[in-house]
Amino acid sequence: KLVRDLDRKLQIERTGDVFPAQNATIIKGQEHHLAAEQMRWGFPGFEKGKLLINARAESVLERRTFQDSVLHRRCIIPAKGFYEWNKSKEKFSYERKDAPVLFMAGCYNWYEDQVRFVILTTEANPSVAPVHNRMPLILEPEEVEDWVLDDRATEYLLHKTPGLLKAHAEYEQMRLF
Repeated sequence: KLVRDLDRKLQIERTGDVFPAQNATIIKGQEHHLAAEQMRWGFPGFEKGKLLINARAESVLERRTFQDSVLHRRCIIPAKGFYEWNKSKEKFSYERKDAPVLFMAGCYNWYEDQVRFVILTTEANPSVAPVHNRMPLILEPEEVEDWVLDDRATEYLLHKTPGLLKAHAEYEQMRLF
């Protein structure tokens, strides 16, 4: 139900782009139910002032920085879409073909007085591969509850290939001739 409600709400409420170090609405587990909460994007990095904003789904269970979070504190980052840049620095936006909201898998942890999340990434599917070799791990609406609440589904969902997306070039490079 929360997923459907968020689906409808995100169609109406456009909050604009969210950048690393900013707060975003995420879906997390709370007393065996899904709940929405604001969290800051990015775990503190190893270098002062640097953030870890993504974690590779393929190795997240082996990395000490993320292992406990992905095992016990999984979340979903709902969004209209996401961006990637190609080698020529051209910006491409990606959205679902069949729904107004996509659900990116993530995990979160507490750092000092803040709760922070990272987005899990996976190998690019055929929609994204021409532009970039990585993409967010996008789950289907029916997988959201399993990702957040069911520990048995974690490993399976970490290895899934996201469905195809609609791509749009944000800027076209001007040519003289």
